[in-house]
Amino acid sequence: MLTFRGVEAKLPTLIYTGAEAEIYIQEWFGEIVIRKQRVPKSYRAPMLDSNIRHMRTSHEATMLREVRKLGVAVPTVQHIDQESTSLIMDFINGRTLKEELHLISKSERRTRCRALGEILAAMHLGGVVHGDVTLSNVISQNGKLFLIDFGLGNFSKEVEARGVDLLLLNRSMRSTHYMYHAELFRSFVEGYRHVFGRKSREVFEKMGEVERRGRYFERG
Repeated sequence: MLTFRGVEAKLPTLIYTGAEAEIYIQEWFGEIVIRKQRVPKSYRAPMLDSNIRHMRTSHEATMLREVRKLGVAVPTVQHIDQESTSLIMDFINGRTLKEELHLISKSERRTRCRALGEILAAMHLGGVVHGDVTLSNVISQNGKLFLIDFGLGNFSKEVEARGVDLLLLNRSMRSTHYMYHAELFRSFVEGYRHVFGRKSREVFEKMGEVERRGRYFERG
């Protein structure tokens, strides 16, 4: 049995079902781990589906390994199971930042978001973009932040790709923590600028441009 988020769970147990993968907590050689298993899609031709799942599984493992080299905290990949297109990774027993920001003090919220800004800036300077930066994809373990879910991650130094990362996070903060969204994003910006330096202005300008472009297309 494992106590996960205050609830006792038998292993293995399914904890999340996404559009592309299922996430399980299980035992593996005596350790508690996470298994991220990409599931077959019936709307794709079987051979194409298999190739896509194998490619994305390998790609995510590569992304996690390279991001770790940049000093960013991410789960360690312990095993790649290509037969089931699964990744076996460290289990980070903490809360998502989406959950935690509702439970901590104002000063702690600012500290967490500033730290997240520093983390994302370090990753961007290293030539990596996450592709799906939301508060649900950040795990806080006793205040230490881990980035997870690099299924849409990529190697890029393009300003637009970086700007999209920032826009996704800003939207995530606004949708789930609208009462103190401005405070959270301001702290994030401080951390990002502290690490990225003067050129961060270009990234934030691009974020605004991408957002305006999206609004234009939404209006049709």
